[in-house]
Amino acid sequence: MSHTPKELKAAVAVGAAITVAALAATAMPASAAVHADPKTPAGYTVKAFAAVGTESKPDDVTRLGNSIYVTFQNGVGPLGEPASDGTTSSTIQQYRLDGTPGKSWQVQGKVDGLSAEPSKHRLLLTTNEDGNSGFSTLTPGDKQPLKSYTYKGLTHGGGTDAISVFDGKILISASAPTDTTGPAVYAVHLAGSTADLTPVFSDNASAIAANGANAGQSLTLALTDPDSNTVVPAAAPRFKGDFMLDGQGDMQLVFAPDHANKPLQVLTVNTPVDDTVFATSQKRTLWVSDPTANMLYSVTGAFRAGQALSAVTPDVGRSYLATLNLKDGSLTPITQLAAISPKGLLFTGPSQDSRHHIDQ
Repeated sequence: MSHTPKELKAAVAVGAAITVAALAATAMPASAAVHADPKTPAGYTVKAFAAVGTESKPDDVTRLGNSIYVTFQNGVGPLGEPASDGTTSSTIQQYRLDGTPGKSWQVQGKVDGLSAEPSKHRLLLTTNEDGNSGFSTLTPGDKQPLKSYTYKGLTHGGGTDAISVFDGKILISASAPTDTTGPAVYAVHLAGSTADLTPVFSDNASAIAANGANAGQSLTLALTDPDSNTVVPAAAPRFKGDFMLDGQGDMQLVFAPDHANKPLQVLTVNTPVDDTVFATSQKRTLWVSDPTANMLYSVTGAFRAGQALSAVTPDVGRSYLATLNLKDGSLTPITQLAAISPKGLLFTGPSQDSRHHIDQ
């Protein structure tokens, strides 16, 4: 559904600026402050865009055309259980690049994976990461924008989570597995009303250690928490062109090349992370969802091409933004942005060609 201009004006403070001083005034969680890096450059500009109406708990962020789309989970449970107020659906909210709200759509269940497939001018969604999971597409300009699919071949016992388009294929994380021998990632083929799944690699696949005392040696994964995923750009200093799966609770990042004859690699981190994104020479505006504040932020500043940023989710304390070192797996908090408790992350560049503009 869409909101009227009057409702939008009442619900949203568009482009409200947050000063660097205000951000820095918020203390980092104790676990982050220990690792604070005084060399982290200053000079960020942050704008905040509020949720629209009663939607809450923003998570994944993606871009299609000249719009940003955010999933608001509205307190719905990981199996699709109703929120405390009885809500059973998530909201997909559109924002233009200046933060002005656009349309919104209701999707039954908890939308935990949201990505874009620009070649088909549509969004890709997964629901209910722990079970009772499903897949949907949303084409914002269509008269009937939402199409739902039933999974075929979901064998790992849990649900589905993050989505990436990698080498022309739709890949999704196989979340909440019932054991560590099933698929960690599926490739999705859509036909009719079926999302046919093919395993890509398993939770117990062989991989090469990319850091630590056993770097260069082969090991067997034992993933228990496949979660976020992304594609590493050519600008990255390492793993360029690979698909990256985050084993959040396992504190491991698994990198899969686009050639089957190359082995997986695994980078170990010292604290759990959620989304990881990469800046490029063109993509320097960071979008961050913050479920604690119920806000979407756009951040510009001292991001460099190839820089990897992660939403760190420590076992104790608030989440925070950190730079990820792809060589040793270390995470350096960005203290100037300590006021943000990140969830979903996205880097974007300038406005895209008007042929891909889908604001309706």
